[in-house]
Formats: sequence, C-alpha cells, structure tokens
Amino acid sequence: MKDSEKEIISTLKYVSHMKPEFMLSEIKNYITYDMSVEQIYSTVRPFLYELGIDVSPEGTDFRIRLSPPATVMELTEEEVKKSEFFFRSAVVSAKLQTIIEQYISKKTAKKWDDPLVLDRIRKAVVSQKNAYWNEGGSRNISYEKGYNVLGYLAYQFPVYFVQFQHILYSMAQTGILKTRMKVLDVGTGPGTVPLAIADFYRRLEGHKADIYCIELYDENIEAFNSIVPQYAPDSINLHEPIRSDVSKIKPESLPEDIDLMVFSNVLNEIKDITTEQKAAIVTTLAQRLASDGSILVIEPADRVNSVEMRKLSIELKNAGLGIYAPCSFMWGGGCSLEGCWSFEQKQDITPTLLMRKLSECDEPYRYINTDIKYSYFIVRKDGLTKECYKVPHKAKFARFSKMGTHKDKRINVVCSLMSADLGDEKYSLYKVCDGTSKKAVYAILPWHNVTEDNSLIKRAKYGEVLEIYNVLVNYNKDKDAYNLLLSKGSTVSRIGDEKDD
Repeated sequence: MKDSEKEIISTLKYVSHMKPEFMLSEIKNYITYDMSVEQIYSTVRPFLYELGIDVSPEGTDFRIRLSPPATVMELTEEEVKKSEFFFRSAVVSAKLQTIIEQYISKKTAKKWDDPLVLDRIRKAVVSQKNAYWNEGGSRNISYEKGYNVLGYLAYQFPVYFVQFQHILYSMAQTGILKTRMKVLDVGTGPGTVPLAIADFYRRLEGHKADIYCIELYDENIEAFNSIVPQYAPDSINLHEPIRSDVSKIKPESLPEDIDLMVFSNVLNEIKDITTEQKAAIVTTLAQRLASDGSILVIEPADRVNSVEMRKLSIELKNAGLGIYAPCSFMWGGGCSLEGCWSFEQKQDITPTLLMRKLSECDEPYRYINTDIKYSYFIVRKDGLTKECYKVPHKAKFARFSKMGTHKDKRINVVCSLMSADLGDEKYSLYKVCDGTSKKAVYAILPWHNVTEDNSLIKRAKYGEVLEIYNVLVNYNKDKDAYNLLLSKGSTVSRIGDEKDD
C-alpha cells in the first residue's frame, strides 16, 4: 500500500470514529496530498467493507455513514416478487449479454457474431463437451486458451449463472445469508458466481457483499477483470482474483470469517485426486470460515459427479462439518447408501443471443443449453440443519434400512424428497431418502392414482421432509432398488401438518 493510501485510510478511520456521518470531501482537510474527491473515493472504495462504512453519492460528493451490524437477510415482499418474476423466465440480462459480447469482440479483434468467431466458439464448445463426458483417467477440462473461455461463456455460463441464483434465493429464504456477506468463490473461472451474486443483489435493497476469488488460469482472470467489475453494482465489493491452484493455496493467504465459501463445478475438474483429498482441500480452507458460515459445493447432475459429490459430503461430515442440506438424518444416524444419485431441477432458462447465434448451423442442438439440473450440499461448523426433524420415539414409521422385511407389504414412512419427477406421463417417480438407506428407494405415483390426499408429493420442494402413509413396498430386482407404490388410499403430508382424525 502506498503512503498516500495509508494516510487516506487512516484519516477515514479517524473521522468515521469521530463523526457517524459526514461528506467524503471533508477529509481533504486532514490529508497532505492534493487529491480530488473522486480520487479519494477510488482509493478508499476497496476498503469500505472491511472498514464498516457505507457510501452514497450526492452530486459530486459522497455521504459516508457507519454500516449497521450484519444481521440475518430477510427478503421483503417486494424482493420476493422480483426474484420469483426473474425465475419464471430466467435469462442473462441484456446488459450482461452486451458486456460479454463486447469482451468477445475485444478478445478476438472481430465482431462477436463474425462467422469465423462463432465457428471457433462452436469448436471450443464441442471440445469441452467431449472432454466432460470422458469419464476415464484422461478426462481434462482446461481453460488455458482464450476460445475455451469464450466457449464456456457461450454454453455453460448462462445456466450456471441462473442456477447459482436459485441456490442463493433458497439460502436467503431459509435464513443462512446475512445483510453483509464476505464470500470466497473457489475456482471462479471468468466470474460466474460473482456475476450471479451481482445480479441477485440488483433485486435487493441495502445488502452488501465483499467477494474474494481464487482462480488458476490467466485467461479466466483476464475475462473476470473485463466482465465482472463492469456489471457489479456498488453493493458488491470485488477483490482482484488470487491466482492459485485450489489444491495448493494456503489458508493464511485468505480473509478470516468468511460467511459463504463456494466450490461451484470445480472439485470434479481437479484431476487425479481422491474423495479424501478433495475433503482435505475443503476442510483446510474451512479454517477461514466464520463460526456461522456456510460452505456450498455444487456439481453437475450426471450420475458420476453426483455420486462422487455425495461421498464427499459424508467425508466432510466425518471430518466434523455438519450437513445443513439437502440431506436429513431424521433417525439420528449416518448415511450408508453407496452410489446415491440425487439432484435438483429447475425451470429452463431463456437462451442468450450468443447461444442462438451459435445454433444457426447444421446441428443447432449442440449449442443450446437451457436446462438446469445440479447436485449440491451445504455444510457448516455450527451443526445447524435446514430440516431439524427427528423421528419421535415409538413413531410408527418403517426405516428404509429395513425395506427387505417389508417387501410386498403396506407401510408408513417419513423421508426427504431428493429429486424432481423422474418419471413419464404415466408414472411420477421420485427419489426419496430417510438417511438410513442401504439401497435406493423411489416413490411411484401412477397418474390414475393421483388424489388430493397424495398429490402433495408432486408439489413438494427438493429436500423437504414428508410423511407418506399406506404405500406398497416392491423390490425392483433389475435396479436393485425398492419402490414405494402410492395408491388412491395413500396420503402424503408435510411434517407438522395437521391431519384429520
């Protein structure tokens, strides 16, 4: 830090302790350097969050106020309406699309929709998709080349951008976000998570986020620096990405008391390391997590990555981090199911203009990516869980671990809904779990058996705990799984709902 910066920051600290509210121009009287108000603001802006200071422009000056202490984020009715409206037809905003298009033009020295540029982006998209689906030891997804980053921005980014906002919105609704948040995005790429946070915060009032990022590839950092600062509102304080390999970064190089630590679609791309080694990376960085902070891990919804991610969550649970969501351990034990495949699904996004341009070719389906499916978990240090329900003593529910003893019988169960509808127009099919499963369990509701009493399962949210009464247990030998068949006499209710006698 330069001597001039040190003097200005020191002066700002002094004046803010003397006066809870003042104009930034006032500190000109306390410093030895001849600087304009804009120059002073540019100097202090990166430090405002740590200093606990809020700034609001007033003409050519800035009003300085001490920030209120961080509290639980509670969305107003208007903020909820704005978010719900966004998700009904989610799309990357026109402003952000333009910023990305301008970056492509700058990077390629051609118009972003030049046929040659589009063709090279198509090749990058196909190459990345091929690398992704190579599940063997040679799988290698890299962003060391410029067109690889452009391919990501065109194809994967729009979905991940909206997807992360779904998760943020859910976390806000359940009360684990704060009005002032310190965020670490591990493996930020071109800034997908910070851009999603920026977009989400544009619909909020009075909330602040201080964002740190880790990224290995120079091409991604270049894209980040060109795109993210242009889009982030004043409520977002950005720090220059830390250039480092995720597996080698030292905790002491990171800020303390991080409120939200994010690993979004990054751990699955680290080659040649075991689940135990991935857990070691997370637990090492968790040293910088606030006592009431959250670690969010997101991976693609395909079977290989989803199953591997579930194993990681159990490793972290065994290491002392408590699983907040989506898994529930209502019987008080630990999960022992091998090969657990579970994912969340949301409404499709609207394609970007760039995506539509790429699809103007002989194989348009290759370049349209709009469906949102993802696997995730949240862990914390404080033992807080999203669903805190525990099965009462002597409750008449069958454990999933005992399904073999109930084959071809009707039983009552309590479980978490762990998938969207995986069925077809004749049968609704849902992955369910009670934390004791030794084999996969599915709830099946044929369309001709749907009633008012059992239809709740079609509307319930991912991870929600349900009581299901009077279901028939069938064993599916081909899938080595159990099916719970709901009939017209079956009922489904949420935990705590009143029931008719």
